[in-house]
Amino acid sequence: MSNPILVEVSRGGVLESFHRGVICIVDKDDKIVFSMGDTEQVCYPRSALKFFQQIPLLVSGAVEHFGFTEKEIALFCGSHNGELQHVETVRSILSKIGLDESHLQCGPQMPTLKDDMHMLIKNDLQPQKIHNNCSGKHAGFLAYCVYKNLSTDDYIHPGHALHREILEVISDFHRYPKEKIRQGIDGCSAPIFSFPVYNQAVAYKNLVSPDGFGEDITRACRMMVDAIVKYPEMIAGKKRYCSDLMRVSEGKLIGKTGADGVYSIGIMGLNYGICIKVDDGKMGPQYNIAQAVIEQLNILTEEHNEELRHYMRHENKNFGGLVTGETYVSDNVRIEL
Repeated sequence: MSNPILVEVSRGGVLESFHRGVICIVDKDDKIVFSMGDTEQVCYPRSALKFFQQIPLLVSGAVEHFGFTEKEIALFCGSHNGELQHVETVRSILSKIGLDESHLQCGPQMPTLKDDMHMLIKNDLQPQKIHNNCSGKHAGFLAYCVYKNLSTDDYIHPGHALHREILEVISDFHRYPKEKIRQGIDGCSAPIFSFPVYNQAVAYKNLVSPDGFGEDITRACRMMVDAIVKYPEMIAGKKRYCSDLMRVSEGKLIGKTGADGVYSIGIMGLNYGICIKVDDGKMGPQYNIAQAVIEQLNILTEEHNEELRHYMRHENKNFGGLVTGETYVSDNVRIEL
């Protein structure tokens, strides 16, 4: 049975295309309080996993040893635009651990924003690995390896001690047995791990409510949450939903996108977790859905919702600047708790 239609795209009043997917919301006891679609559907969280991939670093003592700032901690978890502020922060991290950009194995990527792309082109420069949206995550991986005196040459290898440690952590946070976790290669060449949508929602609940994980992990989660709330621009950047959501919500929400249509949210206070997966993997509809869910849960003020509402419903324009239609959340999406 197909997952329900969650987002629709119209042109001239005609439904032209649509996106099916899954929504899962769990409460503090890991109970599903709302769902649409197959919550047992297995997929890769992609970059929505980054918070959990950095927990081994944060509990290791490396933060204190190298003197990492909150801005740097936030960037470890980010999928950044490759803006100057992001590049400079990655360079600062690498300098502190005695490495440079050549040690990154995430591959070169053009910056996200046109102004930054044009600046490279204007200066006859090629995109570098440090511009990769995952370079902060990779810098965190390298920091862990340097601190633990582990090899940095093969730090992206699935059998590396770093990823064995990450596997232990993510299994615990997702409440999912290690032997059932499938492993692939992410867009940045690092290992990525698969989970049902339900377990991804559980993980985000645990991220904002980690009290049962022991003192070190609880402290690490709170360190991470405090950093990204203080520096939301490090998680994504200008014109990005993740950064705008956390800036506007002022610490009420922790949200992170993942490639191929994933969006996960932890709700502070309520200790709820949410995972959204768009079946066709298109990037964009997950933001429409996430904002609709947030509005229907009445988490933010109307003023704050209005600031974010363009992510929920927006006009589509052609190259001539003419409005051709709209993208909007289907009327099927009605949150009832």
